[in-house]
Amino acid sequence: MHALLLSHYFEPEHGAPQRRWRALIEQLTAMGCAVDVIAPVPHHPSGRAKDGRYRAGTTELGAHGASVHRVSYLPHDGSLMRRTIDHVWVAMCSARRGSALIKRGSIGRPDVVVATAPALPTLAAGWWLAKRHAIPFVVEMRDAWPDLVSHTPGLHGSRSLKHELKQLVHRAVTAVQRSADAVVTTTEAFADVLRARGIQHVEVIRNGTDPAAYEAVAPPEDLHRALRVLYMGTIGRSQGLDTVVRAVARLREAGVRLDARIVGAGADHAQLRDLNRRLGSPVDVREAVLPEEVLAHYRWADTCVVSLRDWEPFRWTVPSKLYELMATGKHLTAILAGEGAAIVQKTDCGVVIAPGDVDGLVEAWALLERERDALLVSDAGQRWVREHVTYPRLADEYLRLFSAVVSRGRTSAPPARSA
Repeated sequence: MHALLLSHYFEPEHGAPQRRWRALIEQLTAMGCAVDVIAPVPHHPSGRAKDGRYRAGTTELGAHGASVHRVSYLPHDGSLMRRTIDHVWVAMCSARRGSALIKRGSIGRPDVVVATAPALPTLAAGWWLAKRHAIPFVVEMRDAWPDLVSHTPGLHGSRSLKHELKQLVHRAVTAVQRSADAVVTTTEAFADVLRARGIQHVEVIRNGTDPAAYEAVAPPEDLHRALRVLYMGTIGRSQGLDTVVRAVARLREAGVRLDARIVGAGADHAQLRDLNRRLGSPVDVREAVLPEEVLAHYRWADTCVVSLRDWEPFRWTVPSKLYELMATGKHLTAILAGEGAAIVQKTDCGVVIAPGDVDGLVEAWALLERERDALLVSDAGQRWVREHVTYPRLADEYLRLFSAVVSRGRTSAPPARSA
């Protein structure tokens, strides 16, 4: 099996899409699957390349076993419009380079083309490349696109150009999904939504994690003076972390012993810092840390937060961070609705708070501060992770999916014409 992956986000960048595909590629290549990747010069999240080793037009062999073919990008400042223009540019360059690699025979003819969101133009590039060379096409939707377009800040409006643009993107992404030989979602809930729209061959391959990397985070043996609350991850529009800051401020004003950290980077980092300052700096807001520093923060915490806003598409979404936190065995504060909340409730690994519910969050943390025994959770969450979302399991599911779409392509292909 030979797969060609198109992704806007790829290592050595840090982030959930990058971690997912690095781990999957390591497993796939170990299973004998050849993988080529087309990705831009690394420039996330700053919008500018910082490592001179990577240049457009070059190919490198990654430690994971894949050949990575780099294309150019457009420097940006992180704004929605400029990031979108960069996404479009990279998609066009990816389609062009992928076609050239196939036509020249540099990578042979892949058995399957995979295009992964969240960069939506990448899906169009994968669709064009697959159709141009008659290769089965797999779309991976890591989030509930195109529905999230309706909730993206800056794209609201009823009778405006932005509204029309939103509708256009929705129709275009849905058309790509319908034309694909398979659509991969990371949740059952969103898979059901797509099936209800008449999209065929929808498969669920969840986000994954490496349990062994996080199970070493043991619950503290001694009670801390104050309840320790940690959020570590993306600080963006989707997370709604103002709820956390407001809840901590109210608890501190009420005299509840609580220490809170928010660690990460993202589009809302400066805005969250401003809110925190206005409320008297109740939260220790820090910049993102290196991967090797993550476990120290988890060990510090009594309860770890995972959070998404109260947007309908997030009811069909399970943040990849949830599985990582479940693997630690720590108590979770899940500010979630829908499928993510159901997993936490099923495994009884923490408390579920409705998104945006400051009162509920205040009440939950006040109770945890008084009754520290409630922080001790069973290993049910860790067992669920080991059973459902380890990377070897997910890679095996992908390999079986590749085989299925290739087999369907062979049986549906018209007979070859004679010379």
